[in-house]
Order: sequence, then structure tokens, then C-alpha cells
Amino acid sequence: QVDLVESGGGLVQAGGSLRLSCAASGHTFSTYIIAWFRQAPGKERDFVASITPSSYNTYYADSVKGRFAISRDNIKNTVYLQMNSLKSEDTAVYYCAAANTAWARYSYEYDYWGQGTQVTVSS
Repeated sequence: QVDLVESGGGLVQAGGSLRLSCAASGHTFSTYIIAWFRQAPGKERDFVASITPSSYNTYYADSVKGRFAISRDNIKNTVYLQMNSLKSEDTAVYYCAAANTAWARYSYEYDYWGQGTQVTVSS
């Protein structure tokens, strides 16, 4: 069982930055792949970024490559999403998710989800 709590969302102007955090409970956190997804009103939940258990590999949606960076601290049981050069189309509720596997790409593969944090980018 892994409990996830996101924080760090808010209102920011276009071009600005935010850093989201996902704090996890559970002693096996370091064995989980962690991902960020986002969901805008009326749209499906989309993959944003993921990081493998060892932090060896990271993956990004094309829409955020070069602007977002995912990282993790397995000592603090926390995953971060640094978001730079934010655009209005980045506005969404951002969720972190965990799967006890080396690789997972789609939302249905993730077993545990946080409650989400709202990110609003004003133009």
C-alpha cells in the first residue's frame, strides 16, 4: 500500500515556474515507478512524466519535453515535478501515481493515486 499526497500547485503567469511535490508513505517506495498525469476540464487524463525506481530513466510527454523535469528522493519518499516556461495549456489538475513495477506508461497500469493538485496558468 502506498499513499500519495501532492502539493505545490497554484496560480502562475505564463512563462513562470512551479514545483510540484508528491510525498509517499510506504517502506517500499523506492521500488515503485512514479508518474505524473494531468487532467484538464472535459479532457482525458494524460501522461506527463515518469521516473523509474532507481532514477536511472525518466520519460516525458512531447508537450512538456525541455520544460518539465521529474526527480525523486528515495530517502524522503518524495517525487518532484519542476515545471518551467509554463503555458496556458498546462492548466490542469496534476496527479502523481505509483506502480510496483519497473515500467508503466498508461494510467490503468498505476495502482495508487494522489488526490491531485490544481495548476492554473494565466495568459
